[in-house]
Amino acid sequence: MSKQLVIVESPAKANTIAGFLGEEYTVLSSYGHVRDLPSKEMAIDTQNQFQPQYIIPDNKQPQIGKLKKAAQTADTVWLATDEDREGEAIAWHLMQVLELSEQSTKRITFHEITPQAITEAMQNPRSIDQNLVDTQQARRVLDRLVGYEISPLLWRKVQPGLSAGRVQSVAVRLIVEREREIEDFEPESTFKISATFSTDSGEELPAELAETVRDASTARQLLESMSQAQFTVGDVTEKPGTRNPAAPFTTSTLQQVASRKLGYSVKQTMTLAQRLYEAGHITYMRTDSVTLSGNALGQIKRVVEQTFGAEYHQYRSYKSRSDAQEAHEAIRPTDVAAQSVSGDKGEQRLYELIRGRTLASQMAAATLNKTTITIQSPSLSNPFKAKGEVITFPGWLKAHQDTAITDIVLPTVEAGEALTRNSVQARQTFKRPPTRYSEAALVRKLEAMGIGRPSTYAPTISTIQDRGYVEKGNTPGSKRDVVTLSLDSGGDVTEAEETIMYGQDKNKLFPTQIALLVNDFLTKQFDDIVDYDFTKEVEEAFDRIARGKEAWNRMIADFYGPFHEKVEAAESLSREQASGARELGTDPDTGRPVIARMGKYGPMLQLGRPEDEQKPKFAPIPSGEKIHSITFEEALRLLQLPRYVGAEEDGSEIYANYGRYGPYVKSGDTFAAIPEGDDPFSVSQTTARTALTQQREQKAKRTIADLGGIKVLNGRFGPYVTNGSKNAKIPKDITPQDLDQAQAQQILDNAKTKSKTSKKSGSASRSKSPSKPNQGTESKK
Repeated sequence: MSKQLVIVESPAKANTIAGFLGEEYTVLSSYGHVRDLPSKEMAIDTQNQFQPQYIIPDNKQPQIGKLKKAAQTADTVWLATDEDREGEAIAWHLMQVLELSEQSTKRITFHEITPQAITEAMQNPRSIDQNLVDTQQARRVLDRLVGYEISPLLWRKVQPGLSAGRVQSVAVRLIVEREREIEDFEPESTFKISATFSTDSGEELPAELAETVRDASTARQLLESMSQAQFTVGDVTEKPGTRNPAAPFTTSTLQQVASRKLGYSVKQTMTLAQRLYEAGHITYMRTDSVTLSGNALGQIKRVVEQTFGAEYHQYRSYKSRSDAQEAHEAIRPTDVAAQSVSGDKGEQRLYELIRGRTLASQMAAATLNKTTITIQSPSLSNPFKAKGEVITFPGWLKAHQDTAITDIVLPTVEAGEALTRNSVQARQTFKRPPTRYSEAALVRKLEAMGIGRPSTYAPTISTIQDRGYVEKGNTPGSKRDVVTLSLDSGGDVTEAEETIMYGQDKNKLFPTQIALLVNDFLTKQFDDIVDYDFTKEVEEAFDRIARGKEAWNRMIADFYGPFHEKVEAAESLSREQASGARELGTDPDTGRPVIARMGKYGPMLQLGRPEDEQKPKFAPIPSGEKIHSITFEEALRLLQLPRYVGAEEDGSEIYANYGRYGPYVKSGDTFAAIPEGDDPFSVSQTTARTALTQQREQKAKRTIADLGGIKVLNGRFGPYVTNGSKNAKIPKDITPQDLDQAQAQQILDNAKTKSKTSKKSGSASRSKSPSKPNQGTESKK
């Protein structure tokens, strides 16, 4: 019996495939990439056609040893990594590292993990597609060059620890520009006129005026003109309507719909989809194609007809984007007849979403009857309109119970029929500012602009949040008074005012202060890196490499020359120029400049310059204020801090100030947060004393014993000892209160120093070797 070795990326995928194959097959996982660029150097030879210098990470060596041993005794090695560019690169690296011969190595791909798909793949093996490998390598090299040349520049010129990346910086730019649109937005108000009428039979007919009114005075005049007006039915128009189903899911549309309907983050959606794919429940989850295979179409037809009836099925063909990778299929269940799958609740909900969308994509349109009734009066230049909509055949909506359309049934009336006016309202409405991006909306925008590919959306959105450029959060909005004018049945116009919250946002992406500064720096110094068209052109160049139409290192060379010149030119910028420092004015007391800029720990104010004889004075800019908008007057006020609040009972002086973590009071070596509702300028001596006392009490509860140089403390994970530089957990068989100094020292001596080695690759996604988190690695494909 011949020995067969199958290598995939993840253990979960390996376990599923192993269940389909015979005893002669061994299925092992590579745990993602087996080689990568080193983390502590650029490792790109810019003088030798940009050849990358790959290494095998230490944490990969044991698994590679296992794979090598298995490969040496195998008659055939099947490289069954994913069918995209990243998967092709992993297969190529495996062939190099394991020193596999072309004669005994076969490359297979499949878009679903089912017995039939695996069998068909093994019947149709191929060699490694070097064009796809080159494409992945081009992306990796380009992103490494950008990250390793711009990031250190940002460290020196703006703030330590910053990073730049080709796709991440463009995504940040979108969010920054949207925030500035919102800041510059001037809301306009109009009045929307609505009314209710009654028919002779007493049925109510709600309608809206087919115009808006600019101001309250005009709205009042309009309502007053209707007080004695007569109203009749003008036209009654009925016409059929249809609503067609959406195409099957691509990566981006799955992320968007899962966010809207299930509340999942983009990262969560991809993690769950990866599990479903590896368990054999759905097809490959990184795709931009909306096509379905012939087998899938036949299976969907049978399920639709058996479940809903033959009249509900309709064959539909969807057109993929022109740049879609057609080798892939849309995301669909591998067995669309299965209503549920094994897995947790999150996986089940996502599976149901995918199944419903897949079935609906091959179903008949929903048909509707749409009715429009116009209501006219001699006193009005524009009519009121009432609109109704009734479903006559649900079609694909049967497969989407959460997408139900509510019938709006209007009473039966005829043209010329007189109506009784009940009430009319003119309600003030405000034009909404541009909406901040949610994760899903950002994916939709990136895809529409041709930036990134299915494999890069989720990593990009995670990266910009992990690196502190973007925060996901809510804003309560602001209060706004809204006027409503009402005309009652007696002909009187009354006015009411209510306060509403305006501009609220939930789970949206907000740029941080550092994002604003870095975006401005990159836009000025590296305009092509954050240019939307350039980023799209790079993706198109990758596609040409994948088709064998362009050499990968030639594409890199065309980019690198001009780019490197800009890096060298930016080195001459001063820190103030690069960090977007604003000189607000001159301090009237000292004659020194007042500057708002980014400091090591965040936005700050600076009085004076480093070269002055007198050292500069610094003050943090509190949250809520921004470098680009803080006023000179507010800056002078903040530079007066710390403020003397008073003294404690023992005479210790209390001062209030803003710090890195917010407003605080300080007395001696005790710091306490200022309670909400107060700030350093308003906090009273009594409030400050109370806050400091509470802080000392909390600290005392935390301290079990002070052994002179070593403290025994209560921590988040239980009691521990510390000498200030090293912590050690106290063993469970030792009572913390009974420790003496010698025993505490022994616990510290026995404690191992924490390892700084990176965690092993996870099985749910492809992993890379450990890399510096601040040096601009872009993910996948």
